[in-house]
Amino acid sequence: MAQNLKDSIETMRRHVEETMARPGSHGLDHVLRVVHLCGMIGKEEHADMDVLLPAALFHDIARSVEENQGIPHEIAGAEYAERYLRSIGYDEDRIPAISHAIRSHRFSTGCEPETPEAKILSDADKLDAMGAVGIARTFIRAGEHRGEIRDGVDHIHTKLLHLGGLMYTGTARNIAADRHAFLSLFLETLIRETALPETRPRDP
Repeated sequence: MAQNLKDSIETMRRHVEETMARPGSHGLDHVLRVVHLCGMIGKEEHADMDVLLPAALFHDIARSVEENQGIPHEIAGAEYAERYLRSIGYDEDRIPAISHAIRSHRFSTGCEPETPEAKILSDADKLDAMGAVGIARTFIRAGEHRGEIRDGVDHIHTKLLHLGGLMYTGTARNIAADRHAFLSLFLETLIRETALPETRPRDP
């Protein structure tokens, strides 16, 4: 990565940190963990970091747009990133690939990641929904939606337990195996601890 591109990445990081000040299940801490995972996986998978890291930084930048206007955050986020990157004079040849990675990162999106960088971002985003951190985020999310423990359990059953089989890269699959095992053990323990005792009739 050329020195001026390194400087651009740092400029992007500061911008995202200032823009995503609100905490939550998809807050700045999530974004920075995804960036870190992308760095780890990208190194192993020989990705173009000048595409991957900006995409990771901006992948959830438009969450508030989705909440307030109903526009899917992956679409609004890709458009936001394109505008911002051009405003700082980022490498024009890489912007379409960054936009594609953001558009296709979402678990439930109909847009399939087609490039190595898009696949890595999708994997990193899913990995942050697994393991101990995924559990923590699940119950933050339940609270954000005024839910309770059983809502978190439902989310783990319907989504998180399936993520390990959806990884695109071998590096992510290896990380996912440990996180899936921890998630499964936690769920078994939680269900056991929260199960209500069997109701028995009282003696006459």
